[in-house]
Amino acid sequence: MKFLTAFIILAAIGAGGYYWYSNQEQAPSGRPRGGGAAVLVVAVSVAPQPLQEMVEALGTAKANESVTLTAGLTDTVRRINFDDGDYVEAGTVLLELTSKEEEAQLAEARAELDEARRQLVRLEDLDNRGIAATSDVDQARSATAAAEARLNTVLARLEDRLIRAPFSGVLGFREVSPGTLLGPSDAITTIDDVSQIKLDFTVPEKFLAVMGPGRRIYASGASWGDREFEGVVSAVSSRVDPVTRAVVVRAIIPNEDRALRPGMLLTVRVVAEERISIVVPERSVVQVGNSSFVYVVGPDRRAHRREVQLGTRQLGIVEILAGLEEGERVVTEGVIKLREGLLVQLAGDGAGPRVAEQRSEEQREAATRPDSAAPTETGDAPARSNQ
Repeated sequence: MKFLTAFIILAAIGAGGYYWYSNQEQAPSGRPRGGGAAVLVVAVSVAPQPLQEMVEALGTAKANESVTLTAGLTDTVRRINFDDGDYVEAGTVLLELTSKEEEAQLAEARAELDEARRQLVRLEDLDNRGIAATSDVDQARSATAAAEARLNTVLARLEDRLIRAPFSGVLGFREVSPGTLLGPSDAITTIDDVSQIKLDFTVPEKFLAVMGPGRRIYASGASWGDREFEGVVSAVSSRVDPVTRAVVVRAIIPNEDRALRPGMLLTVRVVAEERISIVVPERSVVQVGNSSFVYVVGPDRRAHRREVQLGTRQLGIVEILAGLEEGERVVTEGVIKLREGLLVQLAGDGAGPRVAEQRSEEQREAATRPDSAAPTETGDAPARSNQ
């Protein structure tokens, strides 16, 4: 019986000591946590702002137009007029094939046409004076037309020996040399129109309803760091893959500086939905079980815990669907020190230099003191769709 009484006395003394110690625990500023001591915090007024729902995917860049240049006949390369990687305008002569025979035929055809025209002029003059037969004039006109046709045929054969750029674009590597016997299937070079890029990517079929033409997209690649390229969805495939249940989407991205190249792997973010919502920094949200709270600074300069309903998380911010009104001040720094009804002092009210010191103290205390009401440090959550 004496042992039980002694145990109860010791337990009571220990509980009292713990209570006394808890009430005497000092805040980072050196003042006790209760009573009238104000906790230094940073608060911001919340206001509606644009929020975008994003769908992420991976895509492959393609040239707007792309061909491999070849010759239409077999002949020897006489002259090459381009270098690797040149940018050329449409119609530029890139390569000339040997054409000595055609040049001789051209000279002959021109001479025949000149003679036919002179003969036609003489006969028309005689016909005007009434001393030439009409049939002779008609025959001369037919001969002139035939000579013009032969000349045009030779000119067409000469044109076939000139390889021109079919459109403006960037040339690839040169695959031939002067003197090469070139056949119809031999590649000369490639040409890509990269003034705009076609970006093909796949998304699950559940996003099909939000993938119509005109949707804005943002693309980025490993080659350009944080730079983003903006474009629009131009078309959606007419078929859904029955195996992957995904659909191919094509977007067009302007590429005036030719930074993007065909074949590049790009990360794509499609703007699926745009709306105006109230958002707060993610670090201001306190997670307790399945409930979420923020601390609102009231007119009495006291912190009041407010339960909120969360929506989309994006890049360090979180959407508030319910629980906050426009203009209310939400604590964004110093949350870990707050309790319901605690007096607060806002940074900027003569105590700004102490913000960094208090934040450091809060982080050290959060690491050593278990507290179910402490905010969950989640960092920046990746963009995702809440479809």
